[in-house]
Amino acid sequence: MQLQLMHKLQMIQTKKSGAKFSAIVEVGETLKRLTKETGNEYLALNRGVNAVCLLDLESVSKHIEFNSTDMQVYPPNNGRLELLDAINAEYFQGNSKPKNFCVTNGGMNALDIVISSLDIYELVVSDYFWGAYRNICKVHSMPLATYSSIEKLQNMDLTNKAVIVCEPNNPIGNAHTDEELLEAMSALSDRGVAVLFDSPYRKLFSSVDKDLTFYQAVLKLENVIITESFSKSIGLSGQRLGFIHSTNEEFNKEVSIRLLYDSNGVSASSQLLVEKLFTTAEGKNAAADFKKTTVEAIEQNIEYLRSRHLLCEEFYQNTKPVGIFVVINKSYDELLSHRIGSVPLTFFMGKEPKPEDANKSRICVSVPHEKFVEFFDNIE
Repeated sequence: MQLQLMHKLQMIQTKKSGAKFSAIVEVGETLKRLTKETGNEYLALNRGVNAVCLLDLESVSKHIEFNSTDMQVYPPNNGRLELLDAINAEYFQGNSKPKNFCVTNGGMNALDIVISSLDIYELVVSDYFWGAYRNICKVHSMPLATYSSIEKLQNMDLTNKAVIVCEPNNPIGNAHTDEELLEAMSALSDRGVAVLFDSPYRKLFSSVDKDLTFYQAVLKLENVIITESFSKSIGLSGQRLGFIHSTNEEFNKEVSIRLLYDSNGVSASSQLLVEKLFTTAEGKNAAADFKKTTVEAIEQNIEYLRSRHLLCEEFYQNTKPVGIFVVINKSYDELLSHRIGSVPLTFFMGKEPKPEDANKSRICVSVPHEKFVEFFDNIE
């Protein structure tokens, strides 16, 4: 009995964050189980993965020398200079500086490092938000609050707080005009409020000319931090590559230190791959083809939902759905009964849900149009 007690006393003690695995992961496990049990295909629209087509990586692989120190030796802590220059050219026409960037292990790693590096009391996100924001806050024991619109932010007390602007929005899939975004972020930056511009979907949909003007304007906003991922814009979720951009030197030094002890840098192969996609003719063509095919299917799928009166139009009164997600007026259970995976809208809310919210779901619309119609045609 005494030995058993001593054994229990020697067990390790765990510091629990209170964070949970994403509901998206749980739904995915359910779909896998049902597929195995029934032998039937389930359409996984719970995930934030572009599944219309694959990016043609064969075309750029010939530009990568695998038997080289570039591939097989530790890359610089903040990222390979050649990649930083390529990102700078892609986003800022080369007008930023390599020291303003830090390459990360995807977008979530970027957000986690930024939030842990900021000396803030609270994070403020939109009323409908990606669940990872809440869980990252829990990991860091940080309160989370919400705002109903970017216009309302101007009248909020944001002392010792940071604001996330997610455009296009996840989960809703709506977006503001660039003019509205810049006006809001400029006003907040002038007040000394840290703004995290989390935009992993923007590059998939925006034009080169539009981005030229937008990112040049963002570059002048000293309190705006960009967190970006190549998972959505060029379909490289498997490579886990993103970046942080800030013009604040003190903040960037802290970010660099935290990245070092978080992961000791980012995979050299992922960095080389993205660099070649941005700098070679084959890479640029492959990315352009991927975007064209993906966006065409997304637009067809959204128009189909609209024609079937399945789209929750109340979210798109002053804008059109432009992201890879939309909200529809069918419940998680009803969609699952038709072998469609989704995530209940209530999982993306910080406020008390209304009764009608229980019958709404977020779905990913980045799948082949024919497959999408095949499954949704069975829904009344």
